[in-house]
Amino acid sequence: MLVNMHAAKSQLSKLIVAAEAGDDVIIARRGKPAVRLVPVTSKTFRFGSLAHLVKTVPHFDEAMDEAELALWEGTS
Repeated sequence: MLVNMHAAKSQLSKLIVAAEAGDDVIIARRGKPAVRLVPVTSKTFRFGSLAHLVKTVPHFDEAMDEAELALWEGTS
């Protein structure tokens, strides 16, 4: 959606909701696209957020045998 600067000022809340929903929101100045609104994604990592995956790894804390080690190192 393309909106002019005046409309963006008066409808900013609606435009933010639209951008967060995935709509392409572009604000124009004098009829020319100037900026695009995009949602901010969280890049923070929470410790323990992958803990459920550890259970799916067999023998996670045991040493590899020679065949597995060769596959891992790419020397097989």
